[in-house]
Amino acid sequence: MNTSDLNLHASGPVTSAKAAREDFTSAEMGALAHLYRGEVYRSTIWRTRLDTTTNWAVVVTGVSFSVTFGSPTATVLPLVLVGLLVGVFLLQESRRYRYFNVWRARARLMETDFYAPLLRGSGGRRDGCWDQLLADDYERPQFHISFIRAVGRRLRKNYAWVFAIQLLAYCGKLSIHPTPLVSAEQFFERASIGPVPGHVVLLCGLMFYGTWGMIAILTYAIECVARRDKRTLITIA
Repeated sequence: MNTSDLNLHASGPVTSAKAAREDFTSAEMGALAHLYRGEVYRSTIWRTRLDTTTNWAVVVTGVSFSVTFGSPTATVLPLVLVGLLVGVFLLQESRRYRYFNVWRARARLMETDFYAPLLRGSGGRRDGCWDQLLADDYERPQFHISFIRAVGRRLRKNYAWVFAIQLLAYCGKLSIHPTPLVSAEQFFERASIGPVPGHVVLLCGLMFYGTWGMIAILTYAIECVARRDKRTLITIA
């Protein structure tokens, strides 16, 4: 059920029993307060889990820097492998973000449509919209954001910076170790990993970072459209 359906439903005939139940009772207000505390607690727990995977990505990136730059003759392979590992962390964190977004959306809906009117003096009331949305979400829970949008959000907020620093470190390693570069051909030679030629490695790296870049740009465009057309905090897109 979308917001327009809810508004249409709310504007229809209202029975006397429903009118009498428009305001929440004291017991119901207390239950909503405990419900809000529970949703905030769950969103906080999942927020902590998001920070955990980000910390893992930062730590392993730092370790790869220590190994790679520890010696002029050290291989650049740790930076390549850590880039792949950080990608795995990003996908895992995106999955966790979808769960976090469920609890956050519920808590935010109660803040904007129940507590905010209550603080303004208009009281917390049933309006047939936010309360019905929340009830439907409890009866038929679903993710409020698609996986690809979750990947884009975490990429733009956190992981784009991690990938950018890794790319700079990779180029820096090839440029200065074991001696400063003197030609572009030497750069391709240093980029080779075992039997894999340097141009193949660089092409794969370009595809790797280019894919993440395209995801960030495309999902940002989707976010802009979703925010413009969004009518409720609880929705799937």
